[in-house]
Amino acid sequence: MPNRTPHVLYIDDDPGLARLVEKAMLRRGYLYDHVNSGEEGLELIRKGGIDVVVLDHYLPTGTGLDVLEALSEFEEKPTVVYVTGSAETAVAVSALKAGATDYVPKTLSEEFMELLLTAIEHAIERVRLNRAKTKAERETLEARERAEMLLGEVNHRVANSLAMVAALVGLQANAVTDAEAKSALAETQARIHAIAGVHRHLYTSEDVRSVQVADYISSLVGELETSVQLEGQTASLKVSVEPLQLATEKVASLGVMLIELVTNALKYAYTGREAGEVRIFLARRDDQLELRVEDDGIGWGGTGKPQGTGLGSRIVKAMAHSLGANVSYEAEGAGTRVRVTFSA
Repeated sequence: MPNRTPHVLYIDDDPGLARLVEKAMLRRGYLYDHVNSGEEGLELIRKGGIDVVVLDHYLPTGTGLDVLEALSEFEEKPTVVYVTGSAETAVAVSALKAGATDYVPKTLSEEFMELLLTAIEHAIERVRLNRAKTKAERETLEARERAEMLLGEVNHRVANSLAMVAALVGLQANAVTDAEAKSALAETQARIHAIAGVHRHLYTSEDVRSVQVADYISSLVGELETSVQLEGQTASLKVSVEPLQLATEKVASLGVMLIELVTNALKYAYTGREAGEVRIFLARRDDQLELRVEDDGIGWGGTGKPQGTGLGSRIVKAMAHSLGANVSYEAEGAGTRVRVTFSA
């Protein structure tokens, strides 16, 4: 109890002993109150400010055990030193089980007062330690909440800034007439949206250490599908993702990789034929996560010269390296299947 004088309450109907305890408490500079009954003691404790209660077993109405039972309902309660008859060991044990922190056998010898004062001093020190611990825990919790609030604000601002950059890229795409440049800017815009989506999910999440992948991928694919429809492409996107958490540092890489794989499928899988589906799966396989992007198009086994500039393939390799992932291509029968496996 830093910067506060300890306050001792003595509950006992023995006025002579109460006066002796009072003198000893005042000599030590403690605040002191004395009441005769448990009811009076509980009323004083309810008002707050009592640090240690010295509680006699035999009271005018009931016993000290009744007072301990009532104290168990208090949200903040003082430390209790229980006073019993010298032969009442069972009572002392019951008091300790009921919440007392110490007990002193009551005798007529001078030793009793010495033991009682020692027990009170130990109880006061215990209160100091408990309150210091509670204060430290409260300050730690408050600091953590402030840090999480600030981190949420940072993620909010980053998401907004990236959204603004994506919008500027979109404006630039609308301003150019070269089809290849327009397409490149649109793909860049999609990559920025993939990263912004991570921060958007982080500032709405209770735990910034991870992201709910199903929600993130659904949102990402929804944005991509809107973009595809605006460009006049008709391939449909199907998503099947298990609801699982993924570490924040891995989500952006996963999102950028997914954008590249899906964009490549949309651009090249159905060239010269009727557009079909692009299917996206993500599931846990033991201690690994498996991402699959499938189509029913012309098929590509991952070898040979890629179509286009090859930038998408280089980005996929870079994101795979970041994830520590293995990427494999399958072109059995119609279409292409890209399988990405990495540690959760």
